Amino acid sequence: MSKSSVLFVCVHNAGRSQMAAGWLRHLAGDSVEVRSAGSEPKEQINPVAVEAMREVGIDITGAVPQRLETEAVRESDVIVTMGCGDACPVFPGKRYEDWELTDPAGQPIEVVRRVRDEIRGRIEKLLGELQA
Repeated sequence: MSKSSVLFVCVHNAGRSQMAAGWLRHLAGDSVEVRSAGSEPKEQINPVAVEAMREVGIDITGAVPQRLETEAVRESDVIVTMGCGDACPVFPGKRYEDWELTDPAGQPIEVVRRVRDEIRGRIEKLLGELQA
């Protein structure tokens, strides 16, 4: 069986999607292929998101916001969108989830920690479903 691949998409690929990718890599190891992208990627990852993830022992400093390409969607089994609206192309046979999460951009660390912890819960549930 080939390993599942998950694509996390948000507008700027600088906060939520990067934290989700960090969590999935951390919890799944290399049992799942992880991608993240944004419809309008920023220059760099939100430093508050980096700090919040560092607090739980996950380093996402090396990640760079990527532009959402159709190919990434085509190559992924599960596409998780986080407030990117209609920017994400839809392909038949793919699993799509839309996670309503607070955008950490411009938020204080207390808010970003809550988003981080909510993402962890969703990642654990998703990972359980992928491994079932």
